[in-house]
Amino acid sequence: MRNYLVKKFPEYHVLSVGSGELIVLWAGRHRTLRGMTAAAGQAQIRAAEPNDLGVIAGIFAHYVTTSVATFEETPPTVSEWAKKLSGMSELGLPFLVVEAGGRDGEDSRGSRGGGGARVAGYAYAVPWRPKPAYRHTVEDSVYLAPGWTGRGLGRLLLTTLLAHCARAGAREMIAVIADSGAGASVALHRACGFTDAGRLAGVGFKHGRWIDTLLLQRGLADGAG
Repeated sequence: MRNYLVKKFPEYHVLSVGSGELIVLWAGRHRTLRGMTAAAGQAQIRAAEPNDLGVIAGIFAHYVTTSVATFEETPPTVSEWAKKLSGMSELGLPFLVVEAGGRDGEDSRGSRGGGGARVAGYAYAVPWRPKPAYRHTVEDSVYLAPGWTGRGLGRLLLTTLLAHCARAGAREMIAVIADSGAGASVALHRACGFTDAGRLAGVGFKHGRWIDTLLLQRGLADGAG
């Protein structure tokens, strides 16, 4: 069976095959699982700093202008990001970046750490709602630079964010995800223990179309009681 699949689908890698087992075909033009694991293994998560904000602003601007992943229509300025970073620090909530090893091409630009590492993405949590009774519930955001998706960095960011929020006293985390037709963000959250909590139909209008949002939720075991 494996030899047949290799001949039939030469552009794919066969990851598993057997009687009654799931057959997984991984596209050769994408990175292999080994490469994804290596990228995540070499990455470092740390708290965001003011000199990261230019890179963060650039990453987010890409999604603002090219996608419906965010309902923002105008990219925030670096000074606006600085206010967000300061405000979250005052609330004791995490704002994290992931540094990954350098690579050639457009993704080589950005804030650098030691050994040629650069900021490849970020994640943070904000209060879910301003009313005081919601004070133990947060909403997450996770964004990666376009050239760094599919390498396991999103999961690394989100799992670290979950742990930081639990230590900060949060009890529940909510994810609000635009139903864009691309399931990567939903899959990431489900892989990290989130469950579906609902759908809001047609609540956003961007790029000429109405967009649903999906709500997912995860409890934080160490959150406040």
